[in-house]
Amino acid sequence: MRYIRLNKEIAMVITVEVDRDTDRRLDELSARTGRSKAEHAAEILKYGIEDVQDYYRADDVWQRVQRGEEKVYSSEELRRDLGLED
Repeated sequence: MRYIRLNKEIAMVITVEVDRDTDRRLDELSARTGRSKAEHAAEILKYGIEDVQDYYRADDVWQRVQRGEEKVYSSEELRRDLGLED
């Protein structure tokens, strides 16, 4: 890995291997937008990592539920506790 300065920020430079379909899709996206494949890859990583982090947070909660460490409410309990009963 190496680092470069980008707009007063230090950015990490990485190399990734992608399959042919992903490469083709990046080519199409680049042609459509006029932005480079690297720009799109960086954006995909930036926003995609949020999705991956959300997945693992949800999985952590699910594991706690499975172990009985997390309280689970029925919709009826939730409506009652929030004063939303009809």
